[in-house]
Amino acid sequence: MIILTLNCGSSSAKYQLYDWSTKKGLATGIVERVGIEGSVIIHKVPGKEELKVLHPCPSHVEAIQLIMDTLVDPEKGAIASMDEVKAVGHRVVHGGEKFKKSVIVDDAVLEEFRSIQSLAPLHNPANIMGIEAARTVLPGVPHCAIMDTAWHQTMPSMAYTYALPYSWYRDHGVRRYGFHGTSFLYTAKRAAVLLGKDPFETNVVIAHIGNGASVCAVKNGVSVDTSMGLTPLEGLIMGTRCGDIDPAIPFYMMNRTGMSPADMENTLNKKSGVLGITERFVDRRDIEDAAAQGDELAQLSIDAEGYRIRKYIGAYAAATGGIDAVVFTAGVGERGPQVRTVALRGLSYMGITIDEERNELSMTRNAETVITTDDSPVKAFVIPTDEELVMTEDTYALVQGTYDVHTNFTYSFQKPDYVNAERAASVGKDCAKRPGLDKIIVTPPASKA
Repeated sequence: MIILTLNCGSSSAKYQLYDWSTKKGLATGIVERVGIEGSVIIHKVPGKEELKVLHPCPSHVEAIQLIMDTLVDPEKGAIASMDEVKAVGHRVVHGGEKFKKSVIVDDAVLEEFRSIQSLAPLHNPANIMGIEAARTVLPGVPHCAIMDTAWHQTMPSMAYTYALPYSWYRDHGVRRYGFHGTSFLYTAKRAAVLLGKDPFETNVVIAHIGNGASVCAVKNGVSVDTSMGLTPLEGLIMGTRCGDIDPAIPFYMMNRTGMSPADMENTLNKKSGVLGITERFVDRRDIEDAAAQGDELAQLSIDAEGYRIRKYIGAYAAATGGIDAVVFTAGVGERGPQVRTVALRGLSYMGITIDEERNELSMTRNAETVITTDDSPVKAFVIPTDEELVMTEDTYALVQGTYDVHTNFTYSFQKPDYVNAERAASVGKDCAKRPGLDKIIVTPPASKA
């Protein structure tokens, strides 16, 4: 069975084509600048040269049609016909309280997503547009929704309830929901494998650090708290989002400057975070380079971002009653040693002792590594996330009728002998570039000789 997964943002559409029978990815790519002049598709097929083509995409319908046309292109494509695609999995950022697991999309499910659009105004409309467009282009196959919020439905009420008028929750759904659920699910299960433990006897704190960033407290294998809230604005310092602030600040600045509510929302979401601190950078690599050249605001950004993560690690270790490991994942988590250093600094009293050499070596998307010392009772792992695999496995199981909530369902990557073939084929190049990297790659205990 060939499965297509789609992750539609407000102006983009990411995709992956996966062959379930061979357990291999056939193609990946993204259409950027959807609805904006200069739309472009970047398309990758293993063994073929990367394709980058400008093509007008005034809406997601055209973007998804472009993806389909590219996938079946005789020279650059991966399959002969779209008839080979038997199911489509869609990322949906916000599923509200109704959805505790992935679902097959029908008209009723789509209507439910529309009813909660106000909870994620920057994300859900694009997700819905993507589903509608894909159902138009591929009407004869099942479409499945995999929701970021579903993973966090195990949070207790004391964790998701805000100290606000309770009627706001009862009447308007104002509560903590949390996001990055597919990433947390994957990395929580993989951390248990690396520790050689039953996932439901494992406590970890996971830091998903990218342009969007959040932390999750995992106790006995399920989410019990997370840093993002009603929306993806709360919590950590992010690329352009402020994270935790005094809630009086927006009112103070609106009164001082005359900013409108729309201006303030735009500032908090798109002009804050590390961009706000540095006043010019979003990419953490640019920030690290600037800090190395003596830019004080760049260094402040690194210190502040890492410090915020460290506070959450401590808080969530307390919330879980003690942890087995800290996990870093996503773009910065996987490739940002400076932020990781600050985040773990001074945590030896908790049993976490960072190995600076290992931390500097750990910059790969193709292997799981350990960045703490051998005698550190609590490990710090860097685990490259694989949200697309979660989406693919959920979609396959939904179509087959074998799917259930993750506490009653076993994924392929939970097995000690699981290997991502594409990453395994690429890790050798990373090791050649970074001598010593091979020494910090983690082998699951059950598969050791």
